[in-house]
Amino acid sequence: MPNHYPPAMDQALDRARFALLMAPPNPRVGCVLMSENGTLIGVGHTQHTGGAHAEIMALRDAAAQGHSTEGATAYVTLEPCSHHGRTGPCCDALIAAGIKKVVASIADPNPLVAGQGFERLRAAGIEVEVGPGAAESRELNIGFFSRMIRRTPWVRMKMAASLDGTTALANGQSQWITSPDARADGHAWRARASAVLTGIGTVLEDNPRLDVREVQTPRQPHIVVVDSRLQTPLDAHLFIAGRDCIIYAAVQNDAKKAALEARGATVVMLPDAYGKVDLAAMMKDLGAREINELHVEAGSKLNGSLIRAGLVDEFLLYLAPKLLGPGQGMAAFGPLQSLADAVALQFQSIDRVGADLRIVARVAGRDQF
Repeated sequence: MPNHYPPAMDQALDRARFALLMAPPNPRVGCVLMSENGTLIGVGHTQHTGGAHAEIMALRDAAAQGHSTEGATAYVTLEPCSHHGRTGPCCDALIAAGIKKVVASIADPNPLVAGQGFERLRAAGIEVEVGPGAAESRELNIGFFSRMIRRTPWVRMKMAASLDGTTALANGQSQWITSPDARADGHAWRARASAVLTGIGTVLEDNPRLDVREVQTPRQPHIVVVDSRLQTPLDAHLFIAGRDCIIYAAVQNDAKKAALEARGATVVMLPDAYGKVDLAAMMKDLGAREINELHVEAGSKLNGSLIRAGLVDEFLLYLAPKLLGPGQGMAAFGPLQSLADAVALQFQSIDRVGADLRIVARVAGRDQF
C-alpha cells in the first residue's frame, strides 16, 4: 500500500533509519532540506549521544555543498527540539537558517518539547505542517515514546525454540537450536536495544557475553542482570570493558556488592515483599536511566515472571524446523485456569530467516500509549 505523503518525507524516514543503532537514548530522527524550487540541498540524521541532531546535520550538509537554506522547506521525522539538552535547540537553528516551512511527522513526546518546538517555529513566521509519516516515525522510536510517556522502556523478549516450543533439552543443551542466520538476526535486534536483560540463572549456567558480535554496531548495549542474592561471579563474561552493567538485587550482601562495584557494575537494591527483585520498580528505574528499548534474553523462569507481571510488550521469536520433544519451555508462568486468561498477542511480522521462522508478536494494546 503506497504512502500518502511527500517523497521528501520518505527520504527523511530513510535517514532516520540510519540512526537506528547509534541514536539511543535520543530518538532516531531524519531530516531532508528542499530548496524553494524543489531541489534536495541537505540531509542528516541523529548522531551519537551528545552529537548533532538531524536538523543540524542537514544544515551542515547544505552549507558544505554551498547551498543557501533561505526559503527552504525542512522535512523532519520528529518535532524539532526547543530546549537545551546535550545540544542546543534545533528550532532556533532552523529559524536562523531562514527555513520557510517545516513538515514534521509527529510531535516530540518529551515533556520538555511537546509542541513547544512547533510554537516557536510558528512564532518566527515559519509554516508548520504535522502528520506525514507519523506512524512510521513513532514505530521507529517506540522505545523513546514508551520512556517519555510511560516512564518505562519498551520491553522486547527474544526466544529461540523448536517448532514444538522447546528452548533446551531436558539435559540443558540448547546450542544451537536455530541457524547461524537466525543468530545473526538476533544480534541485529540486540544492537538496536539500549540494554540487554538476563537473569542470574542464565549467567551461572551459560556465562554469556550478551554483546553484539554477529553484525557491525557503533555501540554496545548496556547489560542488566536480575540477581536477587548477588551471585554474579566476579569473572563473568558480562564484564566486558567499556560496557555499563547494572545488577538488580534484593538480598543485601555488602562485601559482594562492593566487589561487583569494583568490577565496574552498578548494583541497585530493589527488593519486593518476597525477597525477590521488584521487577516493576526495576522497569521504572531503567526508564530513569534512559533505557528506551530493553531486549530480554533470559531463561524460562525470568521470562515467566516478566510475563506474569505484565511487563513484556513484544516477543521476538525464532522457530527452527525441528521437533525436540519434552524439555525446557519458553516461559514458565502458568498453569492458567481459563483460556480467557491467555496473553493475547497480535502478529507484527512473520518472516523466513535462513532455515528458521522469525515471528514478531506484540501484546495486544501495549502500543496504545
